[in-house]
Amino acid sequence: MSRIGRMPVEVPAGVQVEIEDSRVTVRGPKGELARLFHPDMTISLEEGQIIVRRPTDNRKHRSLHGLTRALLANMVQGVSEGFRKELEIVGVGYRAEIQGEKLVLNVGYSHSVAIVPPEGITITVGRGAKRIAVEGVDKELVGQIAAQIRAVRKPEPYKGKGIRYVGEQVRRKAGKAGKIGGF
Repeated sequence: MSRIGRMPVEVPAGVQVEIEDSRVTVRGPKGELARLFHPDMTISLEEGQIIVRRPTDNRKHRSLHGLTRALLANMVQGVSEGFRKELEIVGVGYRAEIQGEKLVLNVGYSHSVAIVPPEGITITVGRGAKRIAVEGVDKELVGQIAAQIRAVRKPEPYKGKGIRYVGEQVRRKAGKAGKIGGF
């Protein structure tokens, strides 16, 4: 049996879960999330815990078992605590600012790049316009928006300039001057 799939998802106080066939709606203090799951998976709410069961042990059902449980756990955590991804900007003259609803990035191009966050996502800029925080209740959407921001100027391997996740290790290269050997 799937180690992840068989673990129950604890529903904290203040979080409501509604299960209708294969559609699950989770409401909490931070917001509301709804998702349609595969109809083969049996999802039930028992004694303050969400339990996921699979009908057979074939490969497809085994993979869906763990996936369904993980998605449900992310929904519960999102509406109760929320998710946050932080990025940092490295480079002289590179900066970010919030103009109205959108994030404006000046990262070495001849023009500034504007990113409009979708509904349910909050972007904040701090620490000398070098730190960006993406927050929301949907883990998938938070990660997607953070990846879009990073893709504007990925960290390059020679000087390390660009937008990276906080704590991300960028593999550095020596460049032409680091070449060893003869002429």
